[in-house]
Amino acid sequence: MKIKQLPEDFIVREIPDYEKEDGPYSVFILKKRNYTTERAIQRICEALHIKRNRVGYAGIKDKVAVTEQYISLFKISKKIVASLKLKDLELEFVSFSKNPISLGMLKENSFEIIVRDLEKDFKISDCGRIKNYFDSQRFSHNNAVVGLALLKRDFKKAVNLILETEGDYECEMKEFLKSNPNNYVGALGKIPHKILLLFIHAYQSDLFNKTIDLLDNKKNVLVPIVGFGTEYEDKKMKSIIQDFLSRDGLTERDFVIQQIKGLSSFGEQRPLYVSLKNLSVGSLKADDLNKGKYKLKVSFSLPKGSYATNVLKSLVS
Repeated sequence: MKIKQLPEDFIVREIPDYEKEDGPYSVFILKKRNYTTERAIQRICEALHIKRNRVGYAGIKDKVAVTEQYISLFKISKKIVASLKLKDLELEFVSFSKNPISLGMLKENSFEIIVRDLEKDFKISDCGRIKNYFDSQRFSHNNAVVGLALLKRDFKKAVNLILETEGDYECEMKEFLKSNPNNYVGALGKIPHKILLLFIHAYQSDLFNKTIDLLDNKKNVLVPIVGFGTEYEDKKMKSIIQDFLSRDGLTERDFVIQQIKGLSSFGEQRPLYVSLKNLSVGSLKADDLNKGKYKLKVSFSLPKGSYATNVLKSLVS
């Protein structure tokens, strides 16, 4: 199986959940191709000459894909936005709103995916229940390890791990550290808040995946994504999660990070199994990118936060 050989092989459309009403925020559909969500936002900010905090979005979308998602711009006119000409990025005005679009303000995502490099006798499997794993996009190179370092207040280690990669933020961090060699909290401040929070989320997601590995409930129960506000209703889940935390030298209270504003995480809950809707499977066709192989179009909808790639692994296994 191959997916995302072309960005057009992976199409994602966001179903929003916000109030359309007069207000200072302009809401647009951001259509992007081969961009991470955050890089697309940066590009828009550069073109509009505005600060990053004037833009909000509900969810992070895949890079190697063609995606549509809702964003809000604070006090930016439709006319100015309409004049932008950005390669592989398009903004379509939808409405105004009193409040910004923020993380989680979506109902679900719909997917149209071309699966390639299949044999002629390939068939979609009846996989039954699909566990609601966070998939590899959540973790990147070492996101969960950075998240653990942040939770353990080892800010020097977190900075060094982040600096193993090269990018816009890393360059800013290196320049800052030249003048402030021991100010690791300050260096972390060069990373946009939403990106920094992703490291914490990656650790929480890794722990969630490890937890559901050990669960096989018949019902689709809610499983904690641990944070400082986590309360346990199930003794088995509590034992599993606290055992993993203990191995990492953590407790729930460590998710309160006073040294960096806005980085504390209350925690939440996530269903054990995926709620797959509107599954549609096309017919096998000759694969124009892989000689002698076949391709298949698969469409479905998922609740916010569930991973299409995780579903595909179960459907084609």
